[in-house]
This record gives sequence, structure tokens and C-alpha cells, in this order.
Amino acid sequence: MGMPSMPELLVILAIVVLLFGAKKIPELAKGLGSGIKNFKKAMREDEEEVANQPKKEIEQESAASTTPSTTTQETTKA
Repeated sequence: MGMPSMPELLVILAIVVLLFGAKKIPELAKGLGSGIKNFKKAMREDEEEVANQPKKEIEQESAASTTPSTTTQETTKA
């Protein structure tokens, strides 16, 4: 199945207009666009935060995640 042809796209567009109305479609598009914009902004901020995090902190976090907690060790000994 490839891309839909022009008549198929027109039928889909007509169904969308019937379902949502002509006034609601720009509002939906605006909401979708702002959601994507906010998502990209959050991803960019997260990448910057990780890049600015000192290497020593990253090593400490990875060591802490692989080491079992003391409560787990205590329960296995008992």
C-alpha cells in the first residue's frame, strides 16, 4: 500500500470537515502544533541538562543503579 491518491485524500478531508466542522480544524491544528513545539523544547532542554551534567555525577549514578541496596542484602542474609 502506497500513498493515498488525490481522490482518497479529498474524501478523508471531507469526512474530517463533517466530523469537526470548519471552525474547529484550525484550533485542532494549532493545539497539535503547540504540543509538538513543547515536546521538542523539553527534549532539547533535557539533552542540554545531560550534556552539562558533570561526568563524575554520571559515573556515580550508574554505579548506584548497579549496586543492590542494603535492605536487599540484609533480607537475603536473614
